[in-house]
Amino acid sequence: MHASFHPQASFDPDYNPMIRKLESIFTLTDDERRALETLPMQLAVLRDHQDIVREGDRPSRSCLILGGFTATYKITAGGKRQIVAFGIPGDIPDLQSLHLKVLDVSIGTLTQCRLGFITHDDLRDLCTRFPRIAAAFWRETLIEGAIFREWVINIGRREAYSRMAHVLCEFLVRLRAVGLVEGHACDLPITQVEFADALGITPVHINRVFQQMRADGLIELKGERLNIPDWDRLKHVGEFDSTYLHLEIDQAVA
Repeated sequence: MHASFHPQASFDPDYNPMIRKLESIFTLTDDERRALETLPMQLAVLRDHQDIVREGDRPSRSCLILGGFTATYKITAGGKRQIVAFGIPGDIPDLQSLHLKVLDVSIGTLTQCRLGFITHDDLRDLCTRFPRIAAAFWRETLIEGAIFREWVINIGRREAYSRMAHVLCEFLVRLRAVGLVEGHACDLPITQVEFADALGITPVHINRVFQQMRADGLIELKGERLNIPDWDRLKHVGEFDSTYLHLEIDQAVA
């Protein structure tokens, strides 16, 4: 069974990460903004390490991440987990369920998450009334495909040190687009086991990579806070080019 959730009365009305993300693409009209602000959703809080949806489900709603981080993953017949994407605030990680009846992946929380569950009927109505918003959702699913392709290259053709550098760069750039980065610092509440499941290496190897990155001055970690003191160097090590993210942000820092 899926994890139970606890309804939340409200969330910060001054910060809607979905609106922030869409506004990184184009300027919303007053009517579009109002439609997004009043979009009906069931607000909930899930604890860390709880499933939101599972492979094989036939959901009638999609979830918007309002706060916290998720992982999209698959499990092999032998019980091994492969994380194929990290979800951040502003993402609707199961948006594909609007058109694909059966989920072929599972999505779970990495941290405590604030979520907004939006029925497919309400999403379809929104897309019918506001074609530009529908186009933006379509664009986001295309970007997810671009990220998957980059992850295949990362896992299949880069060494562990470069893999980690690339994922950290991607994480920072995506968080910057929704206003969750200060300078080159952001929260990084992802465990070494979770990074291992995403990068296809062991947690012990992940630990060694982090230690080497610290020693090389590429990253600074204080608890769950990541700071990148030399952004250009980390990008070089990770062979990172943000073009595949297709974000309308300052490319000088991306």
